[in-house]
Amino acid sequence: MLIAITREVSPRMSECQLTHLARAPIDVSRAVAQHQAYEKCLESLGCRVTRLWAIAELPDSVFVEDTAVVFDELAILARPGAESRRAEVASVAVVALEPYRKLASIRAPGTLDGGDVLAVGKQVFVGLSRRTNQSGIEQMRALLEPHGYSVESVPVERCLHLKSAVSQVAERTLLINPAWLETDAFRGFESLEVDPEEPFAANALLVNGAVIYPAEYARTRKRLKERGIRVVPVEVSELAKAEGGVTCCSLILGLHQI
Repeated sequence: MLIAITREVSPRMSECQLTHLARAPIDVSRAVAQHQAYEKCLESLGCRVTRLWAIAELPDSVFVEDTAVVFDELAILARPGAESRRAEVASVAVVALEPYRKLASIRAPGTLDGGDVLAVGKQVFVGLSRRTNQSGIEQMRALLEPHGYSVESVPVERCLHLKSAVSQVAERTLLINPAWLETDAFRGFESLEVDPEEPFAANALLVNGAVIYPAEYARTRKRLKERGIRVVPVEVSELAKAEGGVTCCSLILGLHQI
């Protein structure tokens, strides 16, 4: 059994933080419907969804991935790089994570967004980005190395988060946009490149052997299917206007208590 932690869409989502996208009108009602369909997709793949309440004054709070990074041994509470998002962390920790994991935290001056962390087995790649700094990466390394994890820093400059440019789509296969990321760090893995006409298509969520994937990226979806990967498309167009993707909207963890 997997638990998927989600949070309802804030009614003020249109006031979200933006870094690489121009602001466009967000249909919040449609975003809510897309998010609910996303949750149903998680349930169809065997997840038990734990839904947190919407927080109106936190426009980005639907993107719960940025608040924590969950491993079998512990959950590391993030310290988001955008100061306005740091208030999102406490409720995720107390309500959703504390019953299942020991908790550790990134402390000042460190910053870390969960969207910058890609864990593939015991290998952990952390994006050095506008949202995650070197102190945050060093703190994560100190927390994880005693549990047998390796932590490697990967510079991120052309997109918001590491997982905007690379995500896991099979046991040893990564979906990558090579135009946004130096790929040397991922040698040893099989890679699948996004279609060049779909630069935002590298964000995918692997759940129980299937990949939840944005429906609008048909060219790259075809590449995934040709590789033999089971793809479950979802509509996330309104969430994408807030620089969100399919990994951003949930925290996935195995069910076991501390």
